[in-house]
Amino acid sequence: MRIIAISDTHIETGVIPKYLADVIGDYDIIVHAGDFTSYECYKEFEATGKLKAVHGNADHAPIKQVLPEKVTFEVEGMKIGIVHEGALSLNDTTALRYLALEMEVDILIFGHLHRPLIEKSDVLLICPGSPTKPRMSDPCAVEIEIKDGKISSEIIEIVGQSCDYIEYSRKLAEGK
Repeated sequence: MRIIAISDTHIETGVIPKYLADVIGDYDIIVHAGDFTSYECYKEFEATGKLKAVHGNADHAPIKQVLPEKVTFEVEGMKIGIVHEGALSLNDTTALRYLALEMEVDILIFGHLHRPLIEKSDVLLICPGSPTKPRMSDPCAVEIEIKDGKISSEIIEIVGQSCDYIEYSRKLAEGK
């Protein structure tokens, strides 16, 4: 089973950018860890028939009315949890680990930080970053594959606009 995890798309229209739509079409499940922003955007993701999602802090009221704050589901014997605001920092994931244990999940996918993280201990913590509004990173998502009781995950780059800091850093490195 192939899963793509994304978060923090912050799309104000009902149109998923083509570069993102092309990527998500290749997966069995789309996990969105909140902050679609517009209801129309949420409906576009939902129309794929593959969506597992929670609402985020920046989502419009209609999304918060239809999506929960937390979700758990099972794929091939692995329990997966989704939340939006699981932590305020990628530097200390202790609270996220405890949240995963409280939710009794093998994998906890969270958003809000717009930067990617994959951390494995007794649980797998995944922040997919943002494919459309990254912070201190390039646009990205996380690919998760569950096969024969084994989980593999990796950060994948998404074509799109990097955050201003990353663009500035690259220009400095090039001597411009």
